[in-house]
Amino acid sequence: MSGLIALLDDVAAIAKVAAASVDDVIGQAAKAGSKAAGAVIDDAAVTPKYLHGFEASRELPVVWRITKGSLRNKLVFLLPAGLALSNFAPWAISPLLMLGGAYLCFEGAEKVAHAVGLSTGHGDYPGKESVVEDPAHLEEQKAQGAIKTDFILSAEIMTIALAAIPPSSFWMEAATLAVVAVMITVAVYGAVGLIVKMDDLGLAMAKRGRLSLTRVLGRLLVKGMPGFLRLLTIVGTAAMLWVGGSIIIHGLEELGFGTLGHWIHDAAVAVAHQVPAGIEAGTEWAAKAAMDGVFGLLLGLLLIPVGENLITPLWRALPFGKKPA
Repeated sequence: MSGLIALLDDVAAIAKVAAASVDDVIGQAAKAGSKAAGAVIDDAAVTPKYLHGFEASRELPVVWRITKGSLRNKLVFLLPAGLALSNFAPWAISPLLMLGGAYLCFEGAEKVAHAVGLSTGHGDYPGKESVVEDPAHLEEQKAQGAIKTDFILSAEIMTIALAAIPPSSFWMEAATLAVVAVMITVAVYGAVGLIVKMDDLGLAMAKRGRLSLTRVLGRLLVKGMPGFLRLLTIVGTAAMLWVGGSIIIHGLEELGFGTLGHWIHDAAVAVAHQVPAGIEAGTEWAAKAAMDGVFGLLLGLLLIPVGENLITPLWRALPFGKKPA
């Protein structure tokens, strides 16, 4: 009996250690995932456009197909690559982060330029696909385009998450990155699934609702979804510019070029001193985020010619960058 009790004590101790490890993994994953907010919001904002033109019955199957592709991108390709970088070339993480930040600035600035008529938007870098008439071909093309775009955004998300993980063991890093990958993918594409079906839900409520309030809410959903999607695009673009700009500024500080970062910090502190004490911290954060975003926009505008004249032709030259026939 004493041996059985000792065994149960050992099992309980092991269970406590395992539970603590799980808590650590989930806690680190939540913190690391929050650092990638800009890319996550942009992922959720970008994906619904790939579902335009499908029958309602095909929307969720296509979302599920893109979700599986996103998980494959993160778990099969990017997670091993991230672990290899962390263990064998940690010096490469910061330059790769800056490269991803530059892409975020470019993509955000390209959207702004296109919205105000300063860009033709004719490039076909990942995610820009032509329209075809055959429904099966359209579905294949849109799904593949979404998965290609997801790969770039997922690379940014995983690199940002990797940089946010505190020094730990190989298996802790692997588990944390895996949790980040699954957590973010479920959150993004779960939200996308809800967004693309929201107008159908509103239509059903407007037509079949037994209560007048239900029918009114249904009509509001149908009328409000286009505006919500536009708002989501604006928020996603702003988040891209903010995160991209802050990544570049932080990377410059790590490389010994901290003048711009210090100037932005001092300016944000000066702005915060002009408001009541209770909202100083929030004002400082908002001012810094705004200045990071303005820097990201200016950098992105400078990168647009590079993207359209260099990156797009190089992408077209790659076998997987060619448009489907």
